[in-house]
Amino acid sequence: MARTTAVLLGRLIFGCVFLMATYFKFTGMEATAGYIASIGFPLPLVFAWLAALFELALVVAFFTGILFSPAAALAGLYVLFLAFAFHGPATWTASQMEFGLFVDHFSFFAGLMFAAAHGPGDKLVIKWPR
Repeated sequence: MARTTAVLLGRLIFGCVFLMATYFKFTGMEATAGYIASIGFPLPLVFAWLAALFELALVVAFFTGILFSPAAALAGLYVLFLAFAFHGPATWTASQMEFGLFVDHFSFFAGLMFAAAHGPGDKLVIKWPR
């Protein structure tokens, strides 16, 4: 019972974190594109939409268990990319908080890798593809 509760709670937390990120992107797509442009990425609006849609797919995977392990692994790689792209060493001199945000991404990455390795559990999971 404790394992099932922990797994479901972890899935809920992962799903909610990405749901909030998705919500902020969809409700502030121009701001997201501006943030992406600030690090020199080309086509910032295109990447903002791709990020929002990717995060929405992660929400579905975490809440339903569909393709959970590959989604968790991809989410981990995405989180590492975000750490280096937006909070990497070049930002640390401007703000000590950026270093904290950088490090926080690694604990999130670790949780996602653990989730990818152990799967969605056996409760409240949609098995797909069959």
